[in-house]
Amino acid sequence: MQAEATARGVRTSAQKAGLVCDLIRGKGVNQALATLQFTRKTIARELAKVLRSAVANLQQVEGFGGDIDRLFVSACYANQGPSMKRVRPAPMGRAFRIVKRTVHLTVQVSERPLKIAPVPAAGEPAARGAKARRGLTAAAGA
Repeated sequence: MQAEATARGVRTSAQKAGLVCDLIRGKGVNQALATLQFTRKTIARELAKVLRSAVANLQQVEGFGGDIDRLFVSACYANQGPSMKRVRPAPMGRAFRIVKRTVHLTVQVSERPLKIAPVPAAGEPAARGAKARRGLTAAAGA
């Protein structure tokens, strides 16, 4: 089960936002929020908002188990948004162009699958020690 949240038109460049996205991709939600809290980048605060929104979106889905500890950031990316062009006066009557870049932030949150140990079939011995897996018996190993 997964959910997604997007923030569009955030005032930073895609390159700067991508660096922070790389920090949290694949991490658990709680660990990702802690990482963003102590990251000294302006975009980290916006990315934390989007991450919390994605978790809230997943909680609204019918059939969600409710265990936030099992959630992780399955995808996080920053796509370039529209750029605002501005003009700055320059010497000798010229003008320099200033490009104010924006970015679209997307965070996707998924549930980790439960790891269930296989049940041994009837008549099959239970899990044995390391010697048994190597083909050694108790008598041969002594």
